Amino acid sequence: MAKQQRHGLEWSGYPPRVPAPSPLLVTVSGTDQAGIAAELFRALAGCTAQVLDVEQVHILGRLLLAVVTDGADPADVQSAVAPLAALRGVTIDVEPTTVRTAVPTAGGRQLVTVLGRALDAATLAEVAAAVAAAAGNIERIVQLASTPVLSYELLVAGADPSGLRRQAGAVAARLGIDVAVQPAGLHRRARHLIVLDVDSTLIRGEVVDLLAERAGCAGEVAAITAAAMAGELDFEQALRQRVSLLAGLDAAVLDDVRRSLVLTPGARTLVRTLNRLNYETAIVSGGFLQIIEPVAAELGIGHVAANSLQVEAGRLTGQLVGPIIDRAGKAAALRRFAAEANIPTARTVAVGDGANDIDMLSQAGLGIAFNAKAVVRDAADAAVNVPYLDTILYLLGVPRAEIEAADVTGG
Repeated sequence: MAKQQRHGLEWSGYPPRVPAPSPLLVTVSGTDQAGIAAELFRALAGCTAQVLDVEQVHILGRLLLAVVTDGADPADVQSAVAPLAALRGVTIDVEPTTVRTAVPTAGGRQLVTVLGRALDAATLAEVAAAVAAAAGNIERIVQLASTPVLSYELLVAGADPSGLRRQAGAVAARLGIDVAVQPAGLHRRARHLIVLDVDSTLIRGEVVDLLAERAGCAGEVAAITAAAMAGELDFEQALRQRVSLLAGLDAAVLDDVRRSLVLTPGARTLVRTLNRLNYETAIVSGGFLQIIEPVAAELGIGHVAANSLQVEAGRLTGQLVGPIIDRAGKAAALRRFAAEANIPTARTVAVGDGANDIDMLSQAGLGIAFNAKAVVRDAADAAVNVPYLDTILYLLGVPRAEIEAADVTGG
């Protein structure tokens, strides 16, 4: 098109180009008050701003609300939000940004859960340094619990998962805290199967030792246990030898032992909360069905796998009946329970403390070593070394406040 002269100005025939507005980051900070978010969005709507992303954090009565907008002039946005800032006594910053919205990060996002009796600033600095050493960036930190232990959950982007686990593990070992790393994503909100070992996990102590005390053979049973731990006997051999020493014991003792069991602190809270979440729960044990099954029924645990003692004429024969639940049997039980509940193994969680739990921990989507020996911790995805079983909930992203609120309301 030929250029034309209009009122002494050169005109090309096209309207002048107006640069498209850049995305804007609108940040509100100050004392939290009801209705601030609604008023902010009304102000943005008044200047035809499109909302691309929102993030809000509330801590100790303070608010940080960040909104990424597009399509609005910065001056218009600043004018629109200024009355809100003055009325509410908050600070509202408006600045250009090159980021339009959150995008998937290479390597995905990981959740880093930190547990400890005391987590001071120096400890959190070490954890943050471990994330940075794995080329990760912390996007969010949330406190999950403040009593009886402290727990924080970090959402980390960009880190290599294996490198992050290695760095986090080194910090955990050096500082004597627990640090678990697992993938973030929608799977955490889905229905899970939680499988618990019994002896020294769900309960304190070992059932076979309690039976041996009543049969007067505690020393012999302890010697066999020590031989098994030294690798001189496999689990099935050790189990059968120990059970043989119980021959002739009155079967009524089984009920007596069951009544004497002491649950691990937090066990009832853990199972009660899992049931409220509609999770499937299970226990697997190298112990004995006659004692374990009533415990499961009392707690509301849906699946049970354990060894069965043979009883004739009201007395133990010193023999077992049915398949043996050993190291391989525990892993097989986890797979069977998952299939029965139509839950993929990726959404299973196994918790245990002994060497015969290793296959089960490895099989699960998340294997947790609970106050376990080093060989078990090394085989697990995460380790918990505090004496409260309900801290497992923090690894599932369930905060203490929600647990306690549900207990109060019965929800």
